[in-house]
Amino acid sequence: MTAFTLAHLSDPHLAPLPQPKPSELFGKRVLGYLNWHRNRKHRQSRAFADALVTDIKTQHPDHIAVTGDLVNIGLDTEFAAARDWLRSLGQPHDVSLVPGNHDAYVRETYPRCAAQWLDYMRGDGADTQTQLAFPYLRKRGPLVLIGASTAVPTPPFMATGTLGQPQLAVLERVLSQTANNSFRVLLIHHPLRAKHWHKRLTDAAALLDILRRYGAELILHGHDHKHSLMWLDGPARQIPAVGVPSTSAAIGGKHDAAAYNLFRVAHESDAWRCDWSVRGYSEARDGITELRTQRLI
Repeated sequence: MTAFTLAHLSDPHLAPLPQPKPSELFGKRVLGYLNWHRNRKHRQSRAFADALVTDIKTQHPDHIAVTGDLVNIGLDTEFAAARDWLRSLGQPHDVSLVPGNHDAYVRETYPRCAAQWLDYMRGDGADTQTQLAFPYLRKRGPLVLIGASTAVPTPPFMATGTLGQPQLAVLERVLSQTANNSFRVLLIHHPLRAKHWHKRLTDAAALLDILRRYGAELILHGHDHKHSLMWLDGPARQIPAVGVPSTSAAIGGKHDAAAYNLFRVAHESDAWRCDWSVRGYSEARDGITELRTQRLI
């Protein structure tokens, strides 16, 4: 079987930050605005994000997954700019998106996700869908892409995520029903194990329990802005959960420099094979290079 190639990127935090109206600077946004000008604008570069998109296209992936945080402080104008960036990646059929906590930065503008990005978060057979509905399912080649949302508005200084019982119930059913005939890829913004309490997935324990019983072949996430691989317990074998740095992270910043993942999935001898490579920037080299290759399954 010919390998199916899935690209994964996350947390573009698209720059530059538009100048907010005075009426838009309230509550959590004030802190985010100050943080942007003191810190993030020196660490997030649109040039790095655009270069990664160009490099992705040279790899000719069959599909692209984006695991959230397209915007910064939830300004109205940020959502339209992020829609244009998504279009630069590809058509909605070829790009699957889940939102991150910054996309739900304030309750008032979180609905802009549906208004501007819905086509990239619409499950198969949901052509008349006009509101966000998670989790969604998309079948692409041998993959079943399951897009879950952990994006919820949170108080200042908090960056937690929550799935909620309705999503967990659907995830349990879907993972059970697709266990024997598909390569299941769960897309989620928050990692299932968090180093910092204020950045955690609040109901991670419930999702980990579902995964122990029904499994998945691969989990993709963002949020941490770093290269990561963790192994989670499944019913028959451990499940790889892979994170990735911010798409726009500059070299020499607080976190790992901009990069993206590539997964090549094939069915061989009645078993799945998944090879993982990472392309991006490093401290030691100029330009985008291959940073890592590894067989996951």
